[in-house]
Amino acid sequence: MKEKYLIAGPVTPALISELMTSGNEDTGAGAVAVFIGRVRDDEQDERRVSAIEYSAYEEMAVKETDAIIDTVRSAFSDVRSVVIVHSTGIVRAGEASLFIMVTAGHRDHATRACRHTLEMVKEKLPVWKKELF
Repeated sequence: MKEKYLIAGPVTPALISELMTSGNEDTGAGAVAVFIGRVRDDEQDERRVSAIEYSAYEEMAVKETDAIIDTVRSAFSDVRSVVIVHSTGIVRAGEASLFIMVTAGHRDHATRACRHTLEMVKEKLPVWKKELF
């Protein structure tokens, strides 16, 4: 999945299903933690957000995502896999723009590593958003 960290448009239910079933052959992974970030229809200055347009520095995003995955795998010894997919382009309110999945032998590592991955993505990934009204 390394080459697919960034995708054009929303993270679709079909892609989520595909990602969640990949790796099912790893019978040592007893826990799967998933985070799905969606675009909210927030109100700002009496206007509603209808979509977000995401842009990214793609080459740097790949390097940063690799580094995030390496950091998470090092910090949580029980983690078996980390999947990160972020949207680029326009994603409408209600659609998913971020998918993170962490598999581990046990739930504690899976859930903590998923949260840690999310925080690192928000802090380090060179992805910018422009709200559309």
